[in-house]
Amino acid sequence: MKAVVYRGPREVAVEEVDDPRIADPTDVIVRITSTAICGSDLHMYEGRTDAEPGITFGHENMGIVEEVGEGVATVRAGDRVVLPFNVACGFCDNCRAGKSAFCLTVNEPGTAGGAYGYVGMGPYGGGQAEYLRVPFADYNCVPLPAGEEHETDFAMLADIFPTGYHATELAGVKPGETVAVYGAGPVGIMAAYSARLKGASRIFVVDHVPNRLELPGELGAEPINFDDGDPVDQISDALGDYGTDRGIDAVGYQATVASGEEQPATVLNQLVGTVRHTGGIGVVGLYLPSDPGAPDEHSAKGELLVRIGRLFEKGQTLGTGQADAKRYAHRLRDLIIAGRAEPGFVVSQELPLTDAPDAYARFDRREEGYSKVVLHPGSD
Repeated sequence: MKAVVYRGPREVAVEEVDDPRIADPTDVIVRITSTAICGSDLHMYEGRTDAEPGITFGHENMGIVEEVGEGVATVRAGDRVVLPFNVACGFCDNCRAGKSAFCLTVNEPGTAGGAYGYVGMGPYGGGQAEYLRVPFADYNCVPLPAGEEHETDFAMLADIFPTGYHATELAGVKPGETVAVYGAGPVGIMAAYSARLKGASRIFVVDHVPNRLELPGELGAEPINFDDGDPVDQISDALGDYGTDRGIDAVGYQATVASGEEQPATVLNQLVGTVRHTGGIGVVGLYLPSDPGAPDEHSAKGELLVRIGRLFEKGQTLGTGQADAKRYAHRLRDLIIAGRAEPGFVVSQELPLTDAPDAYARFDRREEGYSKVVLHPGSD
């Protein structure tokens, strides 16, 4: 089959690789109809992780079940499914608690959590390919209505819509509250969208790329360009208050300041300043224990200088970690079916799989129109 294969920093290729096969009775094989490029894929693409050449990318996947293992009980050939990015067993302590991002059985002993096509997240192939093996299929497949309706909306259930929603859960967003979202990429947009769904009264979205700040305005959020000054001061001036109720980090460890200098802890520290005393901060932007391209030796080991004293003094809560996507995917799916949510508005390009190398390069350069790319294998 054709698949997107990592070849080295800023180099991917569409290559012929072995077809996936049923390895365990609880597996299914899915023919991929939609697979999205994620901002976290760029960390690998840019050589900012420990990813080795040869890995197949792709953790935002959906499609049609083609083959079913003999131990699968609820999934049938021909079912249309979306695959939340967490590979999980469904029966360990963390899965039973709804913490599917931290499954205890799908990765090496002493670690927690698995994902399709991502470094350090287990031996699972990515779905930027024509076919994908899905383990523990009864747990990992979220069923969808048959047909092609809501294709891009449902594709967002694999990662960014649940991740954005998870950010609001970590931060503790409640109706009527004010929220600051740092990062106007797809996850930040979904966090702002989820805050709106939850009834936030005012939402600020911080970034400095002009075309990325247009979409928040269309959602009714208030864009803040940090090139225009300290975003903490800008938000404080706009509120006439001492801070937002909640804050969300949708940027992660490759954060920059207005000068363009990379400062990995800058968004965390800005959120400590932005959020009021006793407010909540949710961190879904990616932070890693190893960064080969970090700006200093401590950041290279995931050691960041965070204003923990000020966070403690303000009595703020801090929630972190990858999204437990399956915890939310079924209910968010039902919002889409009911016409209450349309997360596919964030999709900027739909392309054949063969266009992936060019799409990665354009997304990496933050070119307008390439903020969220959905690839369609087999559409050439």
